[in-house]
Amino acid sequence: MKNVLILGGQGNASVIGNAILDAAQRGSQEYQFCGYVNDRDGCEEIEGYPVKGGLQDIPRLLEEGYYFLNTIYKIDGQRERIALFESLNIPDDRLATFVHPTAYIAANVELGPGCVVMPHAIISTSVKLGKCTRVMIGAIVSHNCTIGAHTFVAAGSCSGSNLQVGEGVHISMNATVREFLTIGNYSTLAMGSVLLKDVGELEIWAGNPAKMLRNAQ
Repeated sequence: MKNVLILGGQGNASVIGNAILDAAQRGSQEYQFCGYVNDRDGCEEIEGYPVKGGLQDIPRLLEEGYYFLNTIYKIDGQRERIALFESLNIPDDRLATFVHPTAYIAANVELGPGCVVMPHAIISTSVKLGKCTRVMIGAIVSHNCTIGAHTFVAAGSCSGSNLQVGEGVHISMNATVREFLTIGNYSTLAMGSVLLKDVGELEIWAGNPAKMLRNAQ
């Protein structure tokens, strides 16, 4: 089994960590969850699992043979978080790609390095997920979608077919996206929204039907 550390803390990091533990209990032999990488002063453990070091310790942790998953993100300011992650220079072949055994993924789906697909998510045929994309619990990504790197597809969301989704996008919980749309880089669709129009770069949309609220940072 490959030993995995998650960059982050309580929240999405611990949710994904527990999903890896659950997968192991179900018989998956690919990954063993070993703890976290977290920069908070005095943070030695999170929910009973050790903090193995901070971001400055990544070179040492690479030498020790760990694999990594990234959950360091910010809805309004994702460009900065992506730049921070890329500055760590973690090789693609040391990014864990985790698919929970209860998820459905079509045979021809392409998963970039560092992707996470959580329990009961559905990813249909001819979908491409970019590097470090996260598809959370029960989310649906319909056929022929291209999802950019570092995009977060939140729990319970439903993304229609033939979407072009950029880098660093956040599709929030229970949001619905109509088919054949484009969502530009670093944009956000708010919780429960219904998107019927294309979204440009660095835009925040909300409502039913969704409308642009403001530009993202």
